[in-house]
Amino acid sequence: MNAVSTAVATMFVRAGQTGCTLRWSKVHACWRWLDPARRQLYAWAPSFTAPVAARLLEGASLMASCASGGMLLGVGKRLGMLELPVPGQASRPLQTQVLVTIDAAEPRTGISDGCVDRAGNFVFGTANMARDQRPIGSFYQYSQRHGLRRLALPAVARAASIAFSPDGRRMYFADAAHGAIRQCDYDAEQARIGAITTFAELLAPGAGMAVTDSAAQLWSVQGGLLVQYGGDGQPLRQIALPCEAVSSVAFGGEGLEQLRILGALGGLYGLPGASAAGVADTLFLDNGSASSTSACAQR
Repeated sequence: MNAVSTAVATMFVRAGQTGCTLRWSKVHACWRWLDPARRQLYAWAPSFTAPVAARLLEGASLMASCASGGMLLGVGKRLGMLELPVPGQASRPLQTQVLVTIDAAEPRTGISDGCVDRAGNFVFGTANMARDQRPIGSFYQYSQRHGLRRLALPAVARAASIAFSPDGRRMYFADAAHGAIRQCDYDAEQARIGAITTFAELLAPGAGMAVTDSAAQLWSVQGGLLVQYGGDGQPLRQIALPCEAVSSVAFGGEGLEQLRILGALGGLYGLPGASAAGVADTLFLDNGSASSTSACAQR
């Protein structure tokens, strides 16, 4: 494995106080990320003079693009829908329309990580926000067809590293409080899990966001670093940012050949030389469609 590199990432812009959940928006051809501290949703593309901010009424830490053109947000214990303004247009503070409250009877938990599976369902997990860090977090699948369905995965202190193989049949996940990324068979239609095994050990404590590329390699945020794993779970390299910890990672741009890294302090960095292009985020099916055909292009 290569030594940790601090020189390969180049910063493009900085915005906000914190950064989390970087995504590429195909419909607006821009990068989007959240700043939960300032309750901001940022949009930026090289054609912009500066990142454009839309103010949220509540701080969100999780997002996914929707088939309708809107956005699904994770806010505390709730999933909600947000109608997006066109980047550059002035707007009032944006409020999410609540879809579902998660584990309402348990005040200690909150939504911690998630993404859309290859069939258009939102798969996410929760974390124990209390100091005791007991493993009371769970994993769920949410869709407008089936509602909220709990996945038969082990309880965790903090759900993290949720990602899917390019064909959607394998799910990756982790407990940020423990030392391994795990994998399992995944049936999106039935919300069914099988054959849970260890994919890879963490190289640094604290798992965060993860994403796969078209070669089924896993890019995992952990301990403030970005770690690239081969499809066999062997670590290929580690990447560190020069001035801040890594918070999120995403592929985007034309052909999904651009690998971008979001820093914990809101810096957006480019990493050249990714060995494979990315896989387009599937859109969350919020329009009542039972087919995932229209969800295969990213917005």
